[in-house]
Amino acid sequence: MNKPFLLRPTAKDYLWGGSRLNDDFNLGIDIDPFAEAWVCSVHPDGPSVLEDGQKLADVIKLHPGYLGTHAQTVAGGEFPILIKLIDAKKDLSVQVHPDDDYAREHENCSLGKSEMWYILDAKDDASLVYGFNRDVNEQEVRNAIAEGTVEKMLNHVQVKKNDLFFIEAGTVHAIGAGCLIAEIQESSNLTYRLYDYNRPDKDGKLRPLHIDKSMEVANLKSSAAPRQPMRVLRYENGAASELLTRCKYFQVERVLLNTEGRKMPKFKTGENSFHVLLCVDGCGVLLGDGVDIPFFKGDCIFVPANSVELKLHGRAQLLNVSC
Repeated sequence: MNKPFLLRPTAKDYLWGGSRLNDDFNLGIDIDPFAEAWVCSVHPDGPSVLEDGQKLADVIKLHPGYLGTHAQTVAGGEFPILIKLIDAKKDLSVQVHPDDDYAREHENCSLGKSEMWYILDAKDDASLVYGFNRDVNEQEVRNAIAEGTVEKMLNHVQVKKNDLFFIEAGTVHAIGAGCLIAEIQESSNLTYRLYDYNRPDKDGKLRPLHIDKSMEVANLKSSAAPRQPMRVLRYENGAASELLTRCKYFQVERVLLNTEGRKMPKFKTGENSFHVLLCVDGCGVLLGDGVDIPFFKGDCIFVPANSVELKLHGRAQLLNVSC
């Protein structure tokens, strides 16, 4: 039977990042600003590694069965997801991602990018951009970008801790300043930047925009402000869980673990899919036959399909991601 292992992230120093990924998650990575931690990734732009230094991508190539039978079909046998922690000290650019068909035809990539955001924390005035506040056409958008007025036509949504948002490919979007987010997405790094507030990068140059490609993939219809879905907690000894998102590419559950004075909940993956456990608060330990993995806030554990039987012990909040 297959055993789980801890992953180490790749860090990104994008200009809008802050310091909370070190301050709050104690990742101990010497980088400033610290914008993103790619905690579970096989993407060459930001691979995560095992504690012994092996890349997760190489481990999956050696053991394709770790993915599971269903997960192998989602991305043609490739690892289908990418998980990030994001600290937006400043506004991210307004951007859009292509879908799978466009990515295959125009970018030589098998996957586009749909994603889910789970708000780990947010300042009182924090917001995000989700589509347009009215129907627009391509020329209107191009004119607004040139005039610096495009923000007036965007749908701004206030956010708070524990909110979640599914951003389908083609949806124009942006994470606002003051948001700390866990992002689960397709394993893709295709981003078309539509607008970037005319701000310079660390070298004093404006970052390039991708207006033509953005216009080819963007949904220009009005987007209703997304309502938070009904969420129902399911209880068992030592834990409660709720479904956050289920789509073609991934399923995400939030697990509230508290085994103080209670039995430890069992955890085992089947033949269909791997699981990834991301600890977003608290700490605990994953136990099983030959398995003893302590985990803390910010740690990410990969659990292969057909794993040994495991138990969770501790007091923590986890995101359980599968395919």
